[in-house]
Amino acid sequence: MLRRTSVATIGLAIGSILSVLGMAGYIRSETTLNVVTFFIGVPVLVGALALKAAELEPVPLKSEPSAEILALRESQATPTQNQVREDVTRYRYGQTVHLDIALERLGLKPSFVDECPILVGLRETTTDGAYTLVLEFETSHVPFEDWKRKKIDLQPFLGQGLLP
Repeated sequence: MLRRTSVATIGLAIGSILSVLGMAGYIRSETTLNVVTFFIGVPVLVGALALKAAELEPVPLKSEPSAEILALRESQATPTQNQVREDVTRYRYGQTVHLDIALERLGLKPSFVDECPILVGLRETTTDGAYTLVLEFETSHVPFEDWKRKKIDLQPFLGQGLLP
């Protein structure tokens, strides 16, 4: 639940409330209320605005995993699969796209554009009775053949035997 909560949104709410209380205290000449809330509220509000500007939303799940898939995840998912799933399903700050550094190191970010493939969805399913994490990317600059050629480079990242 907390993973799907934006720290920036919480900060905006708290900063706004404290700033309004500080302004109200100033108007009503309540010095203590004015100083404490205004001088705390404004920095919180400005910090939250900065976080909001650098916020990357979680990748949506294409479908909620069934109880069977959750049980398979617990018994079969690798640490890398769990880390990738947890990282892309929470708010991130200071990144333009999910997994941008990994995609760049794998050579899946074209040098002629400043655009990485965008992770648009995530599914958990089974393949031949085994847990499978499916990442769905969208890109107009990286052909599917390039993804296939990178299979050898992806093996150390994801683990042996995890790619078809």
